[in-house]
Amino acid sequence: MPDHIADRAGLRGDCESCFGLCCVALPFAASADFAIDKQAGKPCPNLRGDHRCGIHARLRDKGFTGCTVYDCFGAGQKVSQVTFGGQDWRTGPAQDARRMFDVFPVVRQLHELLWYLTEALALPPARPVHAELRRALEKTEDLTRGTPEQLAALDVPAHRQEVNVLLLKTSELVRAGTRGRRKDRRGADLMGARLKGADLRGANLRGAYLIAADLTGADLRDADMIGADLRDADLTDADLTGAFFLTQPQLNAARGSAGTRLPDSVTRPVHWTARA
Repeated sequence: MPDHIADRAGLRGDCESCFGLCCVALPFAASADFAIDKQAGKPCPNLRGDHRCGIHARLRDKGFTGCTVYDCFGAGQKVSQVTFGGQDWRTGPAQDARRMFDVFPVVRQLHELLWYLTEALALPPARPVHAELRRALEKTEDLTRGTPEQLAALDVPAHRQEVNVLLLKTSELVRAGTRGRRKDRRGADLMGARLKGADLRGANLRGAYLIAADLTGADLRDADMIGADLRDADLTDADLTGAFFLTQPQLNAARGSAGTRLPDSVTRPVHWTARA
């Protein structure tokens, strides 16, 4: 396994090595998350000439909460420095810029899969499928190093489905060790649900809609969090120790406190208000 993947160093956004691709390639619409409309391939007006955000420290105050939630999982630097060999979209041929913007979302999806596969390999209960997971990780990493043409033609949903089979096996193996009833809330509509202090140990929360749910003090230890929508969910004093397939964007979209316990794979969002 490549060292930069094993320690996840290559799976976190490195803006210093990127040409601001997320600020150009992706579209967004005026909403609670974004103050303005922006078309795909058009630079955000807040993007400076050095590829840095001119309002980075004030994004939430300026109505760009969506930017504070987003994470490319390291796809930005991969496309900028590997796929296009350090060629800046501002100074290169227009056709290269368009191709760069087209393949960035593809590589972002692949890097997200690399994040999940890397985490699965770090979970001891998943040892029976570690060999398969390692092969899937190496295949996915190889795909990210394809040419722009190969990346543009890649069937990402098909590859994602292959990987998902292994992630499901991983989930079953990990949650099997949780005592008591392991709740199945896969894809459940729990928007605004009152789950204060709920016992969700070992729960399957894959793809669950937990938007604005009250999870204050909830026990989410060893829960499968892949794809769970935590926008505006209240995780104050919740225990997510051992929760797996939890990503930084999910946490960034939620609310929490100094008392929220988190797995080591993520960091406490800076906008969470510390409680005395």
